[in-house]
Amino acid sequence: MRIIFLGGTETVTGSKFLVECGSTRVLVDCGLFQGFKWLRRRNWEDPPLDIANVDAVVLSHAHLDHSGYIPVLYRRGFRGPVFTHAATRELCGILLPDSGHIQEEDARYHARHKLSKHESPLPLYDRETAEKSMSLFQSVEFGEDFQVGDLTIRLQSAGHILGAGSVIVEGEGKRVGFSGDVGRPADILMRSPDPLPGLDLLVLESTYGNRTHPDSHPVDQIEHIVKETASNGGALLIPSFAVGRAQSLQHVLTTLKQTNRIPDVPVYLDSPMAISVADIYCRYAEHHRLSEPQCRAMCDTTHYTRSVEDSKALAGLRFPHVIIAGSGMATGGRILHHFKRLLRDHRTTVLFAGYQAGGTRGAKMLAGTESVKIHGEWIPVKARVEVISGLSGHADYVEMHRWLSQSNLRDNSKITLVHGEPDALEAMRDHLARETRFAVGVANYRGIARV
Repeated sequence: MRIIFLGGTETVTGSKFLVECGSTRVLVDCGLFQGFKWLRRRNWEDPPLDIANVDAVVLSHAHLDHSGYIPVLYRRGFRGPVFTHAATRELCGILLPDSGHIQEEDARYHARHKLSKHESPLPLYDRETAEKSMSLFQSVEFGEDFQVGDLTIRLQSAGHILGAGSVIVEGEGKRVGFSGDVGRPADILMRSPDPLPGLDLLVLESTYGNRTHPDSHPVDQIEHIVKETASNGGALLIPSFAVGRAQSLQHVLTTLKQTNRIPDVPVYLDSPMAISVADIYCRYAEHHRLSEPQCRAMCDTTHYTRSVEDSKALAGLRFPHVIIAGSGMATGGRILHHFKRLLRDHRTTVLFAGYQAGGTRGAKMLAGTESVKIHGEWIPVKARVEVISGLSGHADYVEMHRWLSQSNLRDNSKITLVHGEPDALEAMRDHLARETRFAVGVANYRGIARV
């Protein structure tokens, strides 16, 4: 068996791992590159694989850095099956068309305002292509074996977000695991990841390979920030991923209101996608920690702004309020329009609710940049900028080590690290090499591992 690393190496985006076994070729994850421009350019290059010879795609979960390249494969002729959990299939049915729509809107905006060097800038893919690509998806349950050529494959729950799984691949007497994104043992929404079986090789994410989550509870941090922003008469802007993070924020803010720990400031979820995702979370209650009444309360105490007109109307608010909007790293979406209005106001607080990849606006703002470029205009940052990491859906390196200890990995198992920035990869490699019995390496872009 051979694995070729086509993404998710020395970065936390673009995850793609091609598994070759006999005459069978399966792509595990199919993500977009995000962040730095030199990384995003890879999305436009010819795919580094022969699409006609790929038998199937297996998705660990729905986030675009793992799923967002599927419409590109479809546009280039791929018509094989995309296997994933039923909840991931539903989430991708929202995320992928929305991604195509945003790219269409961005292309039109850049053309209208002549912000591109191209006379007629085009999207990487459009909504229609993304919707058509959903016809390839086939649902599988956790723990259910399925066959693709010479490979036997199954998904097992990984926590992180709804439908997220680790991918276990068996062939030629070998067993390889792809962790996907691994959740936390005490996540607000998701249950703990299931332990791994015995493996010859584990391809392991390392997003938090050089950091631990703070001991302070995110609920307490959010309480303090909401109170302080409200007392200053300002707005709290929370860039958020539509899947998982937005629902965690809704639940925390609802709980704080119900227990009178924060004033009854209105909370607006300015994301049609996140609104639809909340409905999916309620339908798959057996896969997360919230009860049906908690799901219902989370939705009932939040003002939903679905249309563009509803979103624009938020500009007229003259009292303290909270706006949750995409995207989580401020790379696009409706949060940018709120930034353009409110970053100049010192009463505004921007709260990033998780990791910010290098090169994103979120990372630049947390580094203290004095201005950010939005739609071709430089906007001064006078707002207070904060971050909480306690809501992260990723296990840190201590939690990851504990998960590995609870698994059934063999003494001679090997670990290859992916999905991390260089510093995180190196720190994770050092920690695991020092504290475990496993041989640990780091994957290179287009590198090859043989099992």
